[in-house]
Amino acid sequence: MQLSPDQHREAARAIVDAEGTRRWTEPVSARWPDADVEDAYGIAVAVRDLKVAAGHRVAGHKVGLTSKAMRTMFEATEPDYGFLYDDCFVPEGSVVPRERLNRPLVEQEVAFVMGRHLSGPSANAADVIRATDFVLPALEIVDSRFRERGPAMLIDSISDAASCGLVVLGGNPARLTDIDVRRISGSLLVNGEIMETGSAAAVLGNPVNAVAWLANKLHEFGVAMEPGDVILSGSFVRAVAFDAGDTILALFDQLGEVTLTISP
Repeated sequence: MQLSPDQHREAARAIVDAEGTRRWTEPVSARWPDADVEDAYGIAVAVRDLKVAAGHRVAGHKVGLTSKAMRTMFEATEPDYGFLYDDCFVPEGSVVPRERLNRPLVEQEVAFVMGRHLSGPSANAADVIRATDFVLPALEIVDSRFRERGPAMLIDSISDAASCGLVVLGGNPARLTDIDVRRISGSLLVNGEIMETGSAAAVLGNPVNAVAWLANKLHEFGVAMEPGDVILSGSFVRAVAFDAGDTILALFDQLGEVTLTISP
């Protein structure tokens, strides 16, 4: 850790203010070039504390960088994670104003909704299956509160909720005992055109593995998954750009679909 707790809080305040005003702020890695991964998670915790103090609640967590290609791009040796807050969820079929977003991309994921407490440090796939109530199809709008890309993308991503902007959950739940989540395949469409296809097996071999990794990582910070938490397990397609006026549709084998429209 290279930064002080006061600097963590200063960075967190800038991120929270940027989210509220839509006046995007300077990347952490540009302002503090010496910041390391431990600092980035410290800033993320400081953001959490500010948002909770303002009346929001932590509604779950997301796993990012679940593919080797993304970890290579971000110069990361493992996935990362971020907090999901109650104000990042929008209903399926919503129309979202483009001005609410900064530099957005969209990803297709399987969301886990927890039915039991789950914590590390030695959580495994069986523990995840027992603790999961059901899974849902999901879209994640990947976005940033920073006005431009900084020199260390990993530091900036972790600091900024692992680059989570918005989450859209579909309404077709399935229990893990009724499907083979590893074999879920899907397509991501923009305005009816298929932009990406993929399989959930691309997420650390199985999205269940991603949730187990997250439970163990959260334990390092004294955090556990609780009943009702939504866990985004990681995208199984490449992130796709979109524009104002576009309609986004994700199709999932075994799980149905989920859609979102961006206002002109």
